[in-house]
Amino acid sequence: MNVAEHVVERLHAWGVGRVYGYPGDGIGGVIAALAPRHEDTGEGHIDFVQVRHEETAGFAATADVKYGGNPIGCCVVTGGPGALHALNGVYDALMDRVPIVAVLGQTASSALGSSYYQEVDLARVYADVGRAYLQTITDASQVQHMVDRACRTALAERRPAVLIVPSDVQERDAVVDPPDAHGYVHSSAVPSSTVAAPGAADLARAAEVLNAGRKVALLVGAGALGHSALVEQVADRLGAGAAKALLGKTVLDDRLPWVTGAIGLLGTTASWHLMRHCDTLLIIGSNMPYSEYYPEPGQARGVQIDIDGAQCGLKYATEVNLTGDAGATLTALLPLLDQHDDDWRTEVARHKRRWDDYSAQRAAAKADPVNPEAVVRAISARLPADAAVAVDCGTSTSWYARDLDLGPGHLGSLSGLLLSMGGGMPYAIAAKMANPDRPVLAMIGDGAMQMNGVNELITVSRYWERWANRSFVVLVLNNRDLSFVTWETRATLGARPDPESSSLPDVPYADWARLLGLDGARLEHPDQIDSVLDAAFAADRPFVIDAVVDANVPLIPPHLTADQVLQTAKAEFSGDPAFFGIVADGVRESVVAKAKAVLGRHPSE
Repeated sequence: MNVAEHVVERLHAWGVGRVYGYPGDGIGGVIAALAPRHEDTGEGHIDFVQVRHEETAGFAATADVKYGGNPIGCCVVTGGPGALHALNGVYDALMDRVPIVAVLGQTASSALGSSYYQEVDLARVYADVGRAYLQTITDASQVQHMVDRACRTALAERRPAVLIVPSDVQERDAVVDPPDAHGYVHSSAVPSSTVAAPGAADLARAAEVLNAGRKVALLVGAGALGHSALVEQVADRLGAGAAKALLGKTVLDDRLPWVTGAIGLLGTTASWHLMRHCDTLLIIGSNMPYSEYYPEPGQARGVQIDIDGAQCGLKYATEVNLTGDAGATLTALLPLLDQHDDDWRTEVARHKRRWDDYSAQRAAAKADPVNPEAVVRAISARLPADAAVAVDCGTSTSWYARDLDLGPGHLGSLSGLLLSMGGGMPYAIAAKMANPDRPVLAMIGDGAMQMNGVNELITVSRYWERWANRSFVVLVLNNRDLSFVTWETRATLGARPDPESSSLPDVPYADWARLLGLDGARLEHPDQIDSVLDAAFAADRPFVIDAVVDANVPLIPPHLTADQVLQTAKAEFSGDPAFFGIVADGVRESVVAKAKAVLGRHPSE
């Protein structure tokens, strides 16, 4: 056994059963060591997924954990440009608190410091993203304890760990059992126990705060995933309404009358009302970053539950902070909670119905040629109950948050805090690799599709015939524009969008899919929505929907500030050529609706 083989063996001992990567001479030894593991169909099997770009390897390693695949994600890439490419995907793991190990190749140790080809100071480049654990293996006896500590730290801190392995070190004979001598280390491949429930006194303090509230709001995030039944029981006991952070979208069913949906810039007016009128806030596994969408300072008493105590009280001045696993903490807290009446829930449900009515009106509004919200709402009616959904950054994120109904039977995720374009297709691939028996839906804007989606369709074409369930639907929202940026330019800068920087070429995505042996169709008229979606979800192979949608369907925040109104008006009257088309297609109605919402009136009034 050489060092590379020992690295692979130790990773497998920690439960790494799938690796995303791309070959290169700087990582050639590890890639060679993975080959027999890939061919082994027994207990030693490790699936190697060759992607088209190292950035995808980082994203997919992160997403694999999010979709319930590996307990620790893993990407393996070469040094120099390969490691630089992967950096963005590894940052996704850092910001969303996902345990992965990035194994990076490096120039031969004998050549380091000589300005050798592809020589990059990876320890310095990865110092921030690998802050939890970053080491270079320089001696064969280090493999055991460095891989063990990398995996243990990644799991304990829910962050990426980074191992750099020079190419010549990979080929050295392994030291599987370090000597029992001074200067050598022996370690364990057994994970550490996790934090359970807080102490009884802290739970009692939290219960006192929650029981005193008459208008309780829940904010649930990724930390509540897997504990849907408990969250619902606590909400029922407290008579609470609940809003969901993007990464917690599948914790509670969007169709429940007291679930107000998304919160934040892409959230609903029902969630805005919930937060701005509650007197008590319970945050479960979330650190939603937009503080202006929480209750006003001093308005509500707050309790927060997080597995990492350092994350509590950062966005809202909570009164009680409970450090513990969400499931264990809620289980211990539930018997201490009093049964509340439903008066507050009745009010929450009324605002939820009004938002639903307003959303239906928006989706039915005329667009040129197709309204993207109409497409996404039509998918809600067809999405299989066990589907996994992957979303990219941009307007697709908005329609995912507001228009796609998901619940605990679904899986759904995206690049949450990093919000990087280009993550949607890697996420979809990882969702399918981790759950080959589930149908997958990818929602991707045309900007992200052109960034790396068209290339990663080649990865899909390579692997799809191995999947038990071959349903893999890619919805490309093709509006020939970087429309999220366009709307930010209008609303934030008060400037007219520049077509040279924001417009995109019209690419025949469905034709490209068919060239790869997949299937697809172009959707360019509202009358085609039903037939194209039916064909996509019934297809016996991956299917790309090239949906030609209107870039001028507005992204209206749930609470439109006076400054945003003024800046958008400034852009409109500074000669934005899209302005008159926007107004004709119903944006005036949306702006008026939001203005009324600010005044506390329903959009239909």
